[in-house]
Amino acid sequence: MTAQTTQKPRKTGAQRQAGGERSFAKEVKLLRLGEGDIFEGEGILAVTKAALQAGVSYVGGYQGSPVSHLVDVLSEAKDILDEYGVHLEICANEAGAAAMLGASVNYPIRGLVTWKSIVGTNVAADALSSLASTGVKGGAMVVIGEDYGEGASIIQERSHAYALKSQIWLLDPRPNLTSITNMVEKGFELSEATNTPVMLELRILACHVQGRFVCKDNATPKYSRNNPIKIPEFNVERIALPPFTYQQERDKVTRRLPAAIQFVKDNKLNEMFPGDMEEVGIIVQGGLYNTLIRSLGRLGLADLNGNSRLPLYVLNVTHPLIDDEIVEFCAGKSHVLMVEEGTPEYIEQAIHVALRKADVNTKVSGKDVLPAAGQYTNDVMLTGVAEFIRKAEPRGADLSAVSRALADTAALKQQAADLLGGTVPGRPPTFCTGCPERPVFTAIKLLERELGPTHISADIGCHTFAALPPFGLGNTVLGYGAGLASSTGIAPNFEKRTISIMGDGGFWHGGLTSGVASAAFNQADSVLIVMKNGYTSATGWQYLPSSPKDGDMSDTRMSIEKTIKALGITWQKKVHTYDLGKMVKTLREAMTTSRAGLKVIIAEAECQLAKQRRVKADRTKKLAAGKRAVRPRFGIDEDVCTGDHSCIRLSGCPSLTIKPNPDPLRTDPVAHIKEDCVGCGLCGEIAHAAALCPSFYQADIVYNPNLLERALSRARRAVIGRFYSREAVRLAEPVAGVLEAEESRAAA
Repeated sequence: MTAQTTQKPRKTGAQRQAGGERSFAKEVKLLRLGEGDIFEGEGILAVTKAALQAGVSYVGGYQGSPVSHLVDVLSEAKDILDEYGVHLEICANEAGAAAMLGASVNYPIRGLVTWKSIVGTNVAADALSSLASTGVKGGAMVVIGEDYGEGASIIQERSHAYALKSQIWLLDPRPNLTSITNMVEKGFELSEATNTPVMLELRILACHVQGRFVCKDNATPKYSRNNPIKIPEFNVERIALPPFTYQQERDKVTRRLPAAIQFVKDNKLNEMFPGDMEEVGIIVQGGLYNTLIRSLGRLGLADLNGNSRLPLYVLNVTHPLIDDEIVEFCAGKSHVLMVEEGTPEYIEQAIHVALRKADVNTKVSGKDVLPAAGQYTNDVMLTGVAEFIRKAEPRGADLSAVSRALADTAALKQQAADLLGGTVPGRPPTFCTGCPERPVFTAIKLLERELGPTHISADIGCHTFAALPPFGLGNTVLGYGAGLASSTGIAPNFEKRTISIMGDGGFWHGGLTSGVASAAFNQADSVLIVMKNGYTSATGWQYLPSSPKDGDMSDTRMSIEKTIKALGITWQKKVHTYDLGKMVKTLREAMTTSRAGLKVIIAEAECQLAKQRRVKADRTKKLAAGKRAVRPRFGIDEDVCTGDHSCIRLSGCPSLTIKPNPDPLRTDPVAHIKEDCVGCGLCGEIAHAAALCPSFYQADIVYNPNLLERALSRARRAVIGRFYSREAVRLAEPVAGVLEAEESRAAA
C-alpha cells in the first residue's frame, strides 16, 4: 500500500552546507598552521600535524577505530602533501602498511603508518618482525590505536607483547596534545638514533581528547617525491637472511637497546612529578595519567591543577624501561603502586626485577589492588588507589577523607540507580537503521524454517552484529576476511552445506586469497555470501577498491564479481539485498543444488550511512532552491496490526518498535515505526515474504509538490472524507496533528 503526502519545507535560520561525502576541510586547514600558531583539535589529528612538522616523507595505513582520521584527513590534504612531496598510501591491509616502512631500512627518510591494534598488529606481525630485525636508517613510526577495555570492539589484548618480542620501542604519551606531539617528534629521533622502529600507542580516549598545542612550521623532507633518491643502496646485511639475522639479533641487544635507554634518559622522555608524601609513590603508564590524576583529585590527594601529593613517575616510554630511573624513584620509599592496564603485568614484573637487582626493598603494589583485566576507568582507578593508600598508610594522608570519597561515589551510584528505577539494561551494538545487511540475515532466518539451522562462519565487520538478538546467527568469528577460511574445518564434517559471510572490506583485506582462492583450489562445497555495501563501513565507511561512484554500485574501479570469476568460481549470483524474496530463493538454491563447488552470492546494496549522507545533502539543496523533493516513509496501520511482532523479531530495525494499543479493548501493544525510518522497505518485504499481517504501508512525503500533486491530494482527501463519519474524523484529527508535527521536525 502506498500513500502520498505533501508538505512545504520549514526553513531554518541558516541553511547548512552539506555534501554527499564527509568533509575534513576544517581539519585540513589546521595542517597549515606554522610557528607559534595554536592548534586546537583531537589527539589523532595532532599526530598528523606533528608528523608533517617532523618532516615525514611517506604515510600509510589501514582504517580502523580510533586512528582512521589520520589517513582520512590526509586523503583530503592533497595540496599540502604535494607541496612537501609527502606520499600517501591507502594500504590494502596492515601487513601492507608495515611493509611500507621498508623504505626506511636503506634510506634516511621518515615514514609513518597507522592501524587499529591488536588485530591490526597481528596482521602486520610478519613485516614488523622483519623490520625490527633488519633495523632502519630513517625514522619509522607505527601509530597504534590501542582498542583495549570495556569499550573495545575487538579481542582484549595489548600491543606491549609485540614491542617486547620484536624489540620495538613503545611510546605511551600522557593524553594531552603537547605531550603527544612531542613524542611524535622525539619518536622519529629515537628511531633514527637506535636504528629501530617505534610504536606510538594511543588509547581511544587519547585519540579523541580535545586540546591545544603550539605549532611549528611543517618541515620539508630531505628526500621525497619532490626530491627523489637518485642512487639505490644495497646492503645484504640489511636482509633478514642467515647468517645476518643472528648479527641483527645481537645488534639489538648490544647496541640498539643501550642506545635507546640512553636516548630516553638524555631527552627526559619519562617524567617525574614530586609530592609531599615522599614515603610512597605511583608509577603509571603515560596514557593512564589523566585518569590517575582525576582519581587522586577525588580522593583529596591532588589539586585542580593536577599537582599530586604523591610523587609520580610517568612512563611515556613503556619499552624500554629505564632501570636507573625506576631505582631512583623508588629508593627511600616504603610502598610504590604500579598502574598498568592488562595482564600479564609486564611492567610490574620488570620493576620487581630492577629493584631486587639494586637491592632496593620498596614494596610494589599493582594487581593486588587493581583489577588484573579490563580498562582502568575513573571508578576502577579510584577504588584501586584508595586501597593502596589504606594499605601503605602514608604519613599526612587523611584516611577518613579517602573513605568519605569512596562512600560519596557509592552514594552517587545508588542515587542514580534510584532515579533510573533500577539497573540500566545493556544496549548491545546493532545494525544501523535501514542497513542493507540486515535483510540477508532475515533471509537466512526464513530459510531456516525450511531447511533447519546450519553452521555460519562470520566475518569481522558490521555483519558480526548478526550474532546478537534478534538474529543469533554466526557460530564463529576468527578474523577480518577469514569467514570462508574458518569454515574449512567444519564444512566437510557437517551434514549440510555451511554458510560463510565475508564483507567487501574483508574480501580485499585478505579474504580473496585466504578464502576464495583457497576454496577454489581445494574444491570446497559450501556457500559464501559477500556483503557488498561499497565501503569499510564499520569504521566510518572508508573507501575500497570496489567502492561505488555517487552510489552507482556498477561504477567501481575494481570488480568483486570479475575477480571471483577469474579464480574459476562459476556459480555466482548477485542479489539486491532488499529484495528479500529473491534473496531467500537464491539462498535456497545455493543450499540445495546438486552442483558441487563454492557457491557465491553477492549481496549488493550501498551502506545506508553513505547513502543517507548523499541523499539528505541532495534533498537539502533541492529544498533550498525551492525544488520538488521526495522522502519515503513506512508506517503501520494500528487497526490492522495484530500485536504478534514477528516483523520485529525478523528485522531488528532500530526504527521498528512498539507502542500502546490505541484500542481500549486490545491490551497487546502494536508495532510502530519511528520518524528516523529511512524508507528501506525491509519491514514491508518481511511482511510479504513471511506471510505476516498486511499492516505496513509506504507513504511518500513530497516537499514543494507541483500543481498536479496538490490537486490530486485535495481530491483524495475529499473522496476519503466522504467515507468517514464525523466521529471518525474527530478521533483522527489528533493523530493527524501528531503526524504533521513529526514531519515538520523531520523536514527541519
